[in-house]
Amino acid sequence: MITTEKKAAAIKSAQTHKNDTGGSSAQVAILTERIKELTEHLKTNKHDYMARRGLLQMVGKRRRHLRYIAERDSAAYLALIKKLGIRR
Repeated sequence: MITTEKKAAAIKSAQTHKNDTGGSSAQVAILTERIKELTEHLKTNKHDYMARRGLLQMVGKRRRHLRYIAERDSAAYLALIKKLGIRR
């Protein structure tokens, strides 16, 4: 489970303006943090299939948000994936 502090830090790193907490870039940052934590969980709990399913759903949701950002503003997309360390 992602902590409130990690979530706030992720939002702060990706927000486009001061009050941006639910924009696509902020959601991608939150999903990235959740994906990182769940990946670590699955390294030790290989047979947790429900967690694996949740991970795949989060990756799909993040991919859809990234596609939306790329269609609207490719420069913002490239900056975001570089900042978060996501592969294309």
